[in-house]
Amino acid sequence: MLENLLQHFGYPALALGTFLEGEMSLLLAAYLALRGILQIELVMLFAFIGTYASDQLWFHLGRRHGRRILERRPKWQALSDKALVYLRRHPDLWVLGFRFFYGMRTVMPLAIGISGYPRRRYVILDAIGAAIWAIALGTLAYKLGRALEGLLGELHEIQAYLFGALLVIGLGVWLYRRRQREC
Repeated sequence: MLENLLQHFGYPALALGTFLEGEMSLLLAAYLALRGILQIELVMLFAFIGTYASDQLWFHLGRRHGRRILERRPKWQALSDKALVYLRRHPDLWVLGFRFFYGMRTVMPLAIGISGYPRRRYVILDAIGAAIWAIALGTLAYKLGRALEGLLGELHEIQAYLFGALLVIGLGVWLYRRRQREC
């Protein structure tokens, strides 16, 4: 029953997970693809959709309400200032690659929106960057999982425990990050 549930709701859950957090959701979905529950191609597509939608939301919020958002979150202000320094040096490169730097995923699109970066250019370069992220991380996680499976042998006996552990770890990371953002 759990497998059936994951097959039906795994992709929307992945899109939501990558919208909210990112890496952990994609890694978990890649593991489910390795187990044959999800398809890796669709995992990468839905990871792209979730992360791209999140980036676009934060970019547009940055354009309209960026300063007010930063006033309410002092920790983000420091990160935003740092992000703007990087953005001024190599704007297109940062739009393409910010999601590969831990801690910049939410603040960077907000800072890009505040900076006045051209909207059309952001939409296009962000789509390219999100696609590269989803394909690269999805493929890496899937291939690494295959390699580990080969080393560890058949995981049928412990896969439920492994899945549960990954789920608990992912939830813990998400809660920790959420708590850090609120402070």
